[in-house]
Amino acid sequence: MQRAGGFTLIEAMIVVGIVALLASIAMPAYTEYVTRGRLSEAHSGLLTKRVELEQFFQDNRTFVGYDCTTNGTANFSFSCTTQTATAYTLQADGVAGTTTDDFTFTLTEANARSTTSVPTGWQAAGACWVIKKNGSCG
Repeated sequence: MQRAGGFTLIEAMIVVGIVALLASIAMPAYTEYVTRGRLSEAHSGLLTKRVELEQFFQDNRTFVGYDCTTNGTANFSFSCTTQTATAYTLQADGVAGTTTDDFTFTLTEANARSTTSVPTGWQAAGACWVIKKNGSCG
């Protein structure tokens, strides 16, 4: 008499339970990893706009008139909250409905960087651009 091969129902249920446990641990870490990767869109976008504003100033001797809202990304929109002849404040706001929704970063003509808004569970860094949940700066 031969014994049938394969797994029992209990063995299969144990494997499913272990996979579910591992997924529940890994998913929040993966989501945070993806969000941290998307923050670089805001940082690089602000730095690019800074260069464009400085070039605009070289040509026009004023920051007034530069359109700060161009070239947004899938996760961030850009604007100028201050725009005078000699000063500006660029702002990157997370797009609603994305994992970057509650993030707001700013950059001034003096290269002063700040994080003015972060989602619940993240720590705001203040005088720098936050890159991690614990408030680490980049």
